[in-house]
Amino acid sequence: MKISNSMIVAASAGLVAAGGAFVWSAMAEQADTPPTLQAANTETAIFAGGCFWCTEADFDKVDGVVATVSGYTGGTVDNPGYRQVTRGNTGHYEAVQVTYEPSKVSYEELVDYYFRTIDPTDDRGQFCDKGSSYLSAVFVEDEDERAIVESEIEEIEASGVLPGPIVTRVLDEATFWEAEDYHQNYYKTTPVKYRFYRQGCGRDARLEDLWGDDAMKLPGSTS
Repeated sequence: MKISNSMIVAASAGLVAAGGAFVWSAMAEQADTPPTLQAANTETAIFAGGCFWCTEADFDKVDGVVATVSGYTGGTVDNPGYRQVTRGNTGHYEAVQVTYEPSKVSYEELVDYYFRTIDPTDDRGQFCDKGSSYLSAVFVEDEDERAIVESEIEEIEASGVLPGPIVTRVLDEATFWEAEDYHQNYYKTTPVKYRFYRQGCGRDARLEDLWGDDAMKLPGSTS
């Protein structure tokens, strides 16, 4: 996801005591809440869709997604760095770990959405980014997830909507290595450069060409 030159153009002792009492009271209330409650109500999924800045931004729009993390997975090098991965000799993909609430959005819906945010016919990368680290893939936890992804692929291919066969890989989950801090929430922390990159890379234009009105269509959306 290189940005080329052509793409860049926060008294009294009584108040202190009262404040301390409030803090301790709040901490006591939190201690009464099971710490694993949120974890028990969420699941994770891992998607590789080219530039993880864009994949993260796309999944953050989904109601029911509570967190996204950009990182690397699928390769053979421990704790890889960005430069290592983009050179293409680690076997890692740029990917995003999506934490979601199944009560609000299902794995099936996430998979369906994912495909409509990528070009699954590109066997060299995604959009303007080419190389093995930018290839598309879904990393599945078990056979149930594999069946869901493979069923989605079969359904899309049967529809004839795409100009070629789907080359997105369905791979077993592997260790997910979190990317460097500056990559996290890049679309929020560096919005101008992000928008310039995304437009210059032609991502949205290509998605509209491939998917028409279904491009980036959010789960549950009727329009």
